[in-house]
Amino acid sequence: MATDVNMPRLSDSMEEGTVLKWLVEVGGEVKRGKPLVEIETDKANMTHDADTDGVLLEVLAKEGDTLAVGEPIARIGDEGEEPTGGGEDEEAEPAPEPDKTQEEETDEKPEEGAEEAEDPPEQPEAEQKKEESAPAPASGDERIKASPVAKRMAQEKGVDLSSLEGSGPGGRIVKADVEAAEGGATEKPADEAEQEEPNEEQKAEPAAAEKPQGDAPAATEGGPKGDPEIQELSRLQRTVSRRMAESKATAPDFTISLDVDMTLCIELRDRLKEQTEKAPSYNDMVVKAAALALRDHPKVNGAYRDGKFELYPRINVGVAVAAQGTLVVPVVRDADEKSLGEISRQARRLIGKVRDSEITPPELSGGTFTVSNLGMYGIESFTAIINPPQAAILTVGALVKKPAVDDSGRVVARDMMNLTLVCDHRILYGADGAEFLAAVRKLLEEPLSLAL
Repeated sequence: MATDVNMPRLSDSMEEGTVLKWLVEVGGEVKRGKPLVEIETDKANMTHDADTDGVLLEVLAKEGDTLAVGEPIARIGDEGEEPTGGGEDEEAEPAPEPDKTQEEETDEKPEEGAEEAEDPPEQPEAEQKKEESAPAPASGDERIKASPVAKRMAQEKGVDLSSLEGSGPGGRIVKADVEAAEGGATEKPADEAEQEEPNEEQKAEPAAAEKPQGDAPAATEGGPKGDPEIQELSRLQRTVSRRMAESKATAPDFTISLDVDMTLCIELRDRLKEQTEKAPSYNDMVVKAAALALRDHPKVNGAYRDGKFELYPRINVGVAVAAQGTLVVPVVRDADEKSLGEISRQARRLIGKVRDSEITPPELSGGTFTVSNLGMYGIESFTAIINPPQAAILTVGALVKKPAVDDSGRVVARDMMNLTLVCDHRILYGADGAEFLAAVRKLLEEPLSLAL
C-alpha cells in the first residue's frame, strides 16, 4: 500500500517549503531514517529523512516546486507496485464529455441557430471592444499555477490570480507575488476612470495607449546596458526582509554607545594563544561578557509582547553571521554557564555550519539576545536592527588605537573598541541600557573573570 510523503514542518514558522534536490531516484530503495529530499525552509536548507521503508514510486513535487506544509510531495510503496499518478496533472479536471442529448437536439434542429449565426445582433462599439479585450477563461489544461498559500491568501485578499505573473519556479505564483499585487491594488491612480473610458483623442492614437505602464525605469539608449538585473530572493532572504521590516515598523528603538579599553583583553588573548592554537576571539569575549551581564539585567534578556514583558530564564546569545547574501543568527545556548573556551568552540562550529549551508533550524532558534560584529571590516561603530522579539542588540566595532588619558594624567595610545546597544524603548529605558552596557565594559576591562 503506497503512502504519501508530505511536505514536513521543519521549523515553527515554516508555512511552505521548496524542494531543492531529490536524494533518491524514482524506483530507488528508500530506507527509514535515511535522507530522502533536500528542502529549503524559511530559515535554512536541510534534508528530510524518510519515515518508512520501501521504493520511491513517484515524485509529486519536482525540484524547484514550492508547496505548503502537509502537501504530498512523493509516494513510497512496495517494489513492483504501480504508481497511482499524481503531480500537477492530477489536479487538472478532465474535460467534460459532450452531452449526447444536446448533440441529438442540435442535429434535429440545425435551422434554429443558423439564422442567428449568420446575422448576429449588432452590438455597441464599446461593448465589442470590451469583449475583444476580455481574457478568455482558463480551461482545465491552462489552470493557474500557484502555491496553496498563495491561493489562500489571494482568496482572503480578493486578488485575481489570473492577472498575476508568478516569480516562483516555472512561473508559479507564490506568496510574495500576492502580497505585491495587494500593495499595488491599493494605490489606484487618480485618473483611473479616464483610462477605462478613453476619449476621442486616445481612440485616434491607439499606439500611445498601448505603451507599457509601471514603476520600472525605462531602458536607456544603447540596449541591454540600460536594463536592470532582476535577482529573486531566496526564502531565507524574504524571511529576513520581512522580520527586519516588522521590527523597524513596530519597535521604537534608541541607541547608546561607549568605548572599551581592550588592553587587558589583548594581553589575555596573547596568553591563551600560548596554550592553544585556536584562542578565543575578541567577539567570543564580548559574547561571554554580555551573557554574564544579562544575568544581572534580566529585562535586557527579555521581550515586549502584547503589552507584557517576557523575561527569559535562559541566556541564549545569537551571533550574527553574513553568509550567502543574507544574514543568519546561530545561537550559543546558555552562554552564561559556558566557559570562554566552550563559547569559542561552539561559535566557531556554528559559523562554519552557516557558511557550509549545514546549519539546522534548531540551531537558529531560541535566541534571547544578539551580538553583531563588523569590526573585521574596519567599521568603528554602527547601529543594527533589533532581532524581534528580543529587547536589544549589541554591535561591536573595530579594535583601533585611540588617545586616552591614563591614571597619571598623560595622554597615551590605547586599544579601544566601540560597543553600541540598540534598545526597544517599550521594555528598556535609557538607564536600563546604560547600566547593562557599563557592566559589559567593566567585564571586558577586567577580563580575568571571563576566563574562569
